[in-house]
Amino acid sequence: MKKIEAIIRHSLYKKVKYALRDIGINFFTMYEVKGRGLQKGDAIKYRGSVINTDYISRLQIEIIANDDKVEAIVDAILNSARTGEVGDGKIVISPVEKIIRIRTGDVQDNAL
Repeated sequence: MKKIEAIIRHSLYKKVKYALRDIGINFFTMYEVKGRGLQKGDAIKYRGSVINTDYISRLQIEIIANDDKVEAIVDAILNSARTGEVGDGKIVISPVEKIIRIRTGDVQDNAL
């Protein structure tokens, strides 16, 4: 099993969500995150004033999946979240040692 973490633009969330749904991925965890990258920061308008921040606001999606679905998930995210501009985000894939469903005690594949 693998854990796939994708940091994407807020504006592309629905496109990514539908791309994942189309390949059968209907469950994931999402966080609002802030970071710093090549863009250096965002300009935010507040009450008519422009405030330059030193961070970029993005969404992070986490998916735990069987090894055989990882490539399809990565392709779906890449195809739906890529604009070709700086700030498109990152995808990180990590091994998952063990997963347990709290409600039933099921482990590994049965816990998904």
